[in-house]
Amino acid sequence: MTRGALIFDPAQRALARRLNRLALEVSKFDRQRVGMGRLFGRGKSVPRGLYIYGDVGRGKTMLMDMFFARTQVQNKRRVHFHGFMDELHLALARFSGNGSQGSGQEDLIRRAVDQLTASLTLLCFDEFHVDDITNAMLLGRVFEQILDAGIVVVATSNEAPDDLYQNGLNRSLFVPFVRMLSRSLEVVHLQSACDYRLDQMIRMPVFHFGTEAELKPEMDRHWQMLTGGKKAGSTFVQVAGRRIPVPEAVEGNARFHYADLCEQPLGARDYLAISHNFHTLLIQGIPRFDTARRDGKKRFMELIDTLYDRGVQLVAGFLVPLDRLSGDSKNAFAFQRTLSRLSEMESEDYLTRAGRLAVVTD
Repeated sequence: MTRGALIFDPAQRALARRLNRLALEVSKFDRQRVGMGRLFGRGKSVPRGLYIYGDVGRGKTMLMDMFFARTQVQNKRRVHFHGFMDELHLALARFSGNGSQGSGQEDLIRRAVDQLTASLTLLCFDEFHVDDITNAMLLGRVFEQILDAGIVVVATSNEAPDDLYQNGLNRSLFVPFVRMLSRSLEVVHLQSACDYRLDQMIRMPVFHFGTEAELKPEMDRHWQMLTGGKKAGSTFVQVAGRRIPVPEAVEGNARFHYADLCEQPLGARDYLAISHNFHTLLIQGIPRFDTARRDGKKRFMELIDTLYDRGVQLVAGFLVPLDRLSGDSKNAFAFQRTLSRLSEMESEDYLTRAGRLAVVTD
């Protein structure tokens, strides 16, 4: 997709046809199980879900969203994978501390998964990615319960199942889950030749400079280009029981004002969670960092470090040129690294590399 219009792509068309068939199968399955609740578990009649992987920018999320909207079932859910796992950990903590101390871990997991998936027929995971040992050790039991309940799972990822949690601690304990995933879901590699998101990103400069009034139309135009004109909505990123508001978000793109991210009590863990949820951030109103903005400057440095390391693409609106961004000599050496990273992040080389590094789906 480019400039908000769909263009012909054979790989996308083949996947769209497969998703269309699955949508019809799931809709029929849901009608059959109405009134039977969770007793209608896994069996030959349950449609086999999909695990869709491929490089970023190939349209995985777009196609899954079209599938999700088309599938006519009573109870369905689309959720970012890391958001689901955060919800799971919170549910486990509640059950563990709510008079269930005597319960074993298996029972706690069962109750937590039941709470998150009750009555669902279809569960869509956006950006399936495993980089945490706690999640890695939980997934086998979580997915076994989801599949036993007769829930159809569709997931998108940048990684093939065999590449999940590569070089992770105790990965040998994770391998049985990989085998179960490949056995339970149909694995589809979306091999589109074009990175549509990168094609969009290199059409125009990603950094803009001027006053707030001058920047707004520029940022609006860039946001329109990123989202293809799709309507954005507010959402949040959940971190350890806290909710970080996201003023505007759509299809892996998020729009913030500088104050939303750097004048709030946020830190590296929060920025990491944001980077897990969005592949592209648009941030406007970045000011000159004088002595009155030392806390904001420190957070901004942490933010840029995180986005850079995670390969997140940045569109930014600055109130002053980059060489005038720091009006305070404190942390001067560290801030030079931030400036160096900013300069790299606006280059085509970074945008291309970021497309390969990013773990948030397109």
